[in-house]
Amino acid sequence: MSDLNLEGYKTLSVTIENHIAHVQLSRPEQLNSMIPEFWHELPEAVRKIDDSSAARVIVISSQGKHFSAGMDLSVFTAMSKDFVGEPARRAEKFRRSVLELQDSFNALEQVRMPVLAAVQGGVIGGAVDMICACDSRYCTEDAFFTIKETEIGMTADVGTLQRLPHLIPQGLVRELAYTGRNWSSAEAQAQGFVNQVFADQASMLEGVMKIARKIAMHSPMAVAGCKEMINYTRDHSVADSLNYMATWQSGMFQMPDIQEAMTAQQEKRLPEYDELHDKRSMMNGK
Repeated sequence: MSDLNLEGYKTLSVTIENHIAHVQLSRPEQLNSMIPEFWHELPEAVRKIDDSSAARVIVISSQGKHFSAGMDLSVFTAMSKDFVGEPARRAEKFRRSVLELQDSFNALEQVRMPVLAAVQGGVIGGAVDMICACDSRYCTEDAFFTIKETEIGMTADVGTLQRLPHLIPQGLVRELAYTGRNWSSAEAQAQGFVNQVFADQASMLEGVMKIARKIAMHSPMAVAGCKEMINYTRDHSVADSLNYMATWQSGMFQMPDIQEAMTAQQEKRLPEYDELHDKRSMMNGK
């Protein structure tokens, strides 16, 4: 991990300590709006962490009063320049642009470790898309959530409408999408969108890091299996998911981590687990 470079980002700051990677949106003066660089930096950072097995859990938070104002105007301006030329080719290019934006948040689901979102203030537009792709969400009392795209004349297209119906009731999803209204922290917790509401950002980060530390104590192999299975079962039938579980266990169910967990309990100490393999070494044939 000594050659892991997570510095020099324009929109993020990343620190790793005690198996926890803390990714912060770092443009508070601009309300952490998602400029073009963000859409490349976020997936690059989380995939680097995953590929190098540098952490066992990722916490995403932000600096400033608001979590994120969503898509920056500069992204829309850049896209508007593509609305020229022959219609079919223009549409094909635009489709690839949308898929690229979607991939930025797909990365949060695809990495092997859980991703926890800790948000405050405004969580607007693309920011809702982003946290829907996280494993768990936590917020402050002053947080509010808005599917803002409807109010500006477009349909949300980077994951909210695909993931949110798996997280809260369909009727509420439709109301939020059709109206674009603000959704309070209390309502979000009541509907199960966020796990917990905290008084302020400091107490939220303290609480979320406590959860992250608990996750990081467990076998990274077991936790990765949990994430893989939960994501898979969301998109498949119970029968298909059980079949996949049996296939997974036929290769992944091994005794070293189980024996270490049981021995640690008997000896009243914390277990020590090997990290998941560094995917960079695998690709290099090492």
